[in-house]
Amino acid sequence: MKHQFYREQQLNCDIQTAWKFFSSANNLSEITPKDMNFIVLTHFDNDEIYEGMTIDYYVSPLFGIKMKWQTEIIQVDFQKSFTDFQKKGPYKLWHHHHEFIENENGVLMKDTVDYELPFGFLGEIAHSVLVKKKLENIFNYRYKVLEERFNKK
Repeated sequence: MKHQFYREQQLNCDIQTAWKFFSSANNLSEITPKDMNFIVLTHFDNDEIYEGMTIDYYVSPLFGIKMKWQTEIIQVDFQKSFTDFQKKGPYKLWHHHHEFIENENGVLMKDTVDYELPFGFLGEIAHSVLVKKKLENIFNYRYKVLEERFNKK
């Protein structure tokens, strides 16, 4: 069964600053909870995002079990949006759309994640018992870190 997760956050910065930070795979570990042991394996000399870009990671999403995760950037609209798609990893489907909208207060950032777990009925049980809450915790952590980084007064 497909699920959707949505979050938005107002950032007190200009679009160039927001785009540079979020489109850099090297910043992902900064906004991911430490208990996930998130490590970007792919080295980038040039940190500019592009369609077809593939990024490899290690992540420990549940119970400290380390696994490889690979995403591909499948859509980029410079300083407006980009989408990453899981090629290999823990999900049956992972499609994460990042959107950036300039406004009078800076940039409204929107995250829409369409995802599906493997293992049918068992995956749905895992979703209701563990995964949904874990995803919420990840984005709650991200929200807090981004508030500190972009909205600290």
